[in-house]
Amino acid sequence: MLPFNQNLQQLFHIAQKTTKIGIGLMSGTSLDGLDIALCSFTGNGLQTRFNLLQFITIPYPESFKSEVQLIFARKTIDLEKLTVLNAYIGNYHADLVLQALSSWEMAPATVDFIASHGQTIYHAPKRLHKQTDYPNATLQIGDGDHLAVKTGILTISDFRQKHVAAGGEGAPLALYGDVLLGSKPGEDRVLLNIGGIANLTYLPADGDTTHVLCTDIGPGNTLIDAACRKYFNKSYDEDSNIANSGNVNDELIRALLGHPFFDESAPKTTGPELFNLRFVEEAQISSATEKISHEDLVATLSEFTATSVINFIKTNIKAADLKIFVSGGGARNPFVMARLKKAFGNIENTNSLGIDPDAKEAILFALLGNEALCGEPMHIGKNPRVLMGKFSFAV
Repeated sequence: MLPFNQNLQQLFHIAQKTTKIGIGLMSGTSLDGLDIALCSFTGNGLQTRFNLLQFITIPYPESFKSEVQLIFARKTIDLEKLTVLNAYIGNYHADLVLQALSSWEMAPATVDFIASHGQTIYHAPKRLHKQTDYPNATLQIGDGDHLAVKTGILTISDFRQKHVAAGGEGAPLALYGDVLLGSKPGEDRVLLNIGGIANLTYLPADGDTTHVLCTDIGPGNTLIDAACRKYFNKSYDEDSNIANSGNVNDELIRALLGHPFFDESAPKTTGPELFNLRFVEEAQISSATEKISHEDLVATLSEFTATSVINFIKTNIKAADLKIFVSGGGARNPFVMARLKKAFGNIENTNSLGIDPDAKEAILFALLGNEALCGEPMHIGKNPRVLMGKFSFAV
């Protein structure tokens, strides 16, 4: 028998290790920065145990955000810009990983793998693109080979493509980590993440993974942030100061909630391709609310986020004693959280589960990397039974 080449030997060695050190990278639609979670893993599947060793979010400069926004969630873009950003983001994320490791006084050679989400550029499930001859599709850039070569660390990336290839929509992938890290026998749980888009995973008390539901709900912070950028020159509504200075417009709320997306059955996915300021402007025209103040608009969009979450949970999850754990930037939005607490009582953040709410998505991608290395495909709800991720070697 011929021996494995060097890369396959390395892969086999890492997969066999009792404890693995992995880095999860998450860059979301809000473009705040790169979340970097350094984790240790033992086991796989439902026997997975992890520790968050270090976590940092390195903010993106405005110049980088502006470059990405030129091609983000747009049907028509500069193809050359897309091409060069794919390589640039891979290298840039590698620089940020090396910066983080240096600050933690860790050598890259001590890390077994990087699991990179990449930067979503366009999310196009068939329900939204409506092109009958074309399948579900999604695109993330930030090439894994560039990350691997520059850091010297085995990199696993492009996780969403296998999910799509197997019949899914490529999101939300939080499902797999939520089941492995968040389930508790005898307790009905919802793990709610309010990032740019709001999504949740329902974990039934009976532990039956075929009854797990993971789905996008609607907008999280994306509309609030977009309105703050356009009308207040702020990247977000800090401490809900703007929302609390305005009044919710009921006519506009009804128009926003009237979109067919909210009547579609779950699981479903969405993104800023649908929920953007053009969507808001169309709702304002249909409800004759174009002249409301900008403060009232931010208050209404904040109410819209909360109401869409509340409506979904009350309609789709029938559990007498439901425990809700929140993560993502929306967990720090006092306006939205006050509405959720009024509807459901006490809501905790995922710190109660031993999961840093800011680090959660980066942790979950590190976990997907661990599964790609040593896991087995799991049947969870209506999701494809697959392992995800593409391997890039440093040499």
